[in-house]
Amino acid sequence: MNGLPPLNSTALLGVLGVGLVAGLLGGMFGIGGGLVIVPALIFFFDTPIKAATGTSMFAQIWPIGLLGVLAYWKRGEVIAPYGILIALGYFFGAYAGAKFVGVLDAVSMKRLYACFLLVMGCYLLWTAGAAPKPKAPPTQTEVTQAN
Repeated sequence: MNGLPPLNSTALLGVLGVGLVAGLLGGMFGIGGGLVIVPALIFFFDTPIKAATGTSMFAQIWPIGLLGVLAYWKRGEVIAPYGILIALGYFFGAYAGAKFVGVLDAVSMKRLYACFLLVMGCYLLWTAGAAPKPKAPPTQTEVTQAN
């Protein structure tokens, strides 16, 4: 498939490690696919960018965040209505993005992806020392406790 060699035991452990790191960072920062999995597959496993993106999407189909969500939910740190709307948007957005990528060549996709990472990196560096923003909307627990 895509000219990639079959997974040997070293590669199998490496790919599993990518998932573990993506899960850890996803649990900490809400990131994973585009910022962790795709670059790792490209850099460490020489995966073509489209295959890396498709593989990342495949991994995210499964309920990978369930245990992380439960931990946040127990602490009252989940805004369920936002999460539902984001998931709905992600559902349709992922399809649209996958269709769009189908018409791009690999070079254009790499450049587009590099620009995305550059913009996000600059934004995070620029805002790292900024004053905190106003308080976020109430969490599910705060809403429940108020009623």
